[in-house]
Amino acid sequence: MSNKIGVKEAMSIGIGGMVGGGIFAVLGLAVSLSKGGTPIAFLFAGIIALITSYSYVKLSVTYPDRGGTVKFINVGLGKTIFSGGMNNLLWASYIIMLSLYASAFGSYAPNLWAITNSSYDFHIYATAIVILATAINYYSIKVVGIIETYAVVIKLVILIGFIGVGIYGLFGNPNLSQLSPENWESPIMLLTGGMVIFVAYEGFELIANAAPDIENPKKNIPKAYYYSIIFVILLYIIIAIVTVGSLPFKTIATAEDYVLAEAAKPMLGKIGFTIITVAALISTFSAINASLYGGSRVSYEIAEDDEMPHQLTYQLWNQPVGLIITTVATLILTNTLNIESISTTGSVGFLLIFAVVNFVGFKLSAETNGKKMIALTGAILCAVALLVLIQQQFISNQNSVMIAVSIIAACFLMEWIYKKTEQKK
Repeated sequence: MSNKIGVKEAMSIGIGGMVGGGIFAVLGLAVSLSKGGTPIAFLFAGIIALITSYSYVKLSVTYPDRGGTVKFINVGLGKTIFSGGMNNLLWASYIIMLSLYASAFGSYAPNLWAITNSSYDFHIYATAIVILATAINYYSIKVVGIIETYAVVIKLVILIGFIGVGIYGLFGNPNLSQLSPENWESPIMLLTGGMVIFVAYEGFELIANAAPDIENPKKNIPKAYYYSIIFVILLYIIIAIVTVGSLPFKTIATAEDYVLAEAAKPMLGKIGFTIITVAALISTFSAINASLYGGSRVSYEIAEDDEMPHQLTYQLWNQPVGLIITTVATLILTNTLNIESISTTGSVGFLLIFAVVNFVGFKLSAETNGKKMIALTGAILCAVALLVLIQQQFISNQNSVMIAVSIIAACFLMEWIYKKTEQKK
């Protein structure tokens, strides 16, 4: 039997990566920043993801490798301190995404079963789910794959059902007027809102890791990227419309961390709230499972390319040692940062990574037979969006920016120290 996967399976990887825990974690945050213009904020973020995917398409077809983004950066920039620092940042960004998913799980779970009826519930659930997912990764990678396969179907069915019922429920709802332009934030705030929740789109880059296994790659790789991103853009925009049109802004602000479940109440009552909560728990759990696996593989690839200590290629209980490091770092971030800081830091990391990948696409356009202007446009858009995000968040949430900058600096500092140490040997 062929081990190759078709376009549908490749699309599932992209959609599963994007519609992981992201939409459940950041929807309330997006509304708090963009108000009635939340669908536009999701559109802005989606357009940048779609343009960036062009560079990923060309690089995936030309340089198919399970290292994905790590491979592209090393091919385009060589194995330098800069490329090593960027790859370290990719690993750190996986850890940040894990923290985002764990935070979403910790916010939704107490709505089903409160343990202490206090803020401790969040920490208990968020910590427990990361530990459970780590144990599953150590037990069997096959189980991780099975969980992800079923979770993608379950969450899409529930979300599409939510959309169907939600659109019907919008008719006659007085909150529908909140979507009118007078309730939008300024264009710069809409862009900021879109960039803070950009992490909800980053998962399309997982298709790059599967590129060597995709049959008829020249035809199917472009379809996998473009179709999955366009589908998710439409999904997110409609979810944002239903949410903003169903609930008053005050209620959204109160239930910011679990707003999607709250948005199901006007149409389906407590049952709808419970169904969406269960969908959120399944989605975030599967996303944690998959991201732990992906993060440990990224650390392995970086070490194998001699950009981090070779000890990271060692195995602990038949898994890369990076798995336990990823888990510990995730638990620290989850239990010390709030969800806006985590989301902002993740978006800063991925916007910088995607700006560099777009630059690589521009630089290698002759080898990939790509259009320079599209790749350059992607690099510029990512860079501008990154600067806008940093500037706006520095005004309103300075800690988020300081954390993001500190993590980026640490990634490059570690690479510089490692390279200097290796040169002395």
